[in-house]
Amino acid sequence: KKVVRPSCRREMAQHVVAQCGVSIRMACELFTVSETCYRYEAKRNAANEQIADWLVRLTSTQRNWGFGLCYL
Repeated sequence: KKVVRPSCRREMAQHVVAQCGVSIRMACELFTVSETCYRYEAKRNAANEQIADWLVRLTSTQRNWGFGLCYL
């Protein structure tokens, strides 16, 4: 039996609710996802977005550096 990550199960449940008209409760039971996980939305942080932008620019200019060096 292949194990599917909770984020993927949440996406499948959201798809079933949107496309097939199944209730949220039924979809969560079907894909074994809690309703809290189904409704979760990640909060964006301006500082994290700035750091992510720096890391992307750094890795695009210095392709031979590893993640650890870029992180430092």
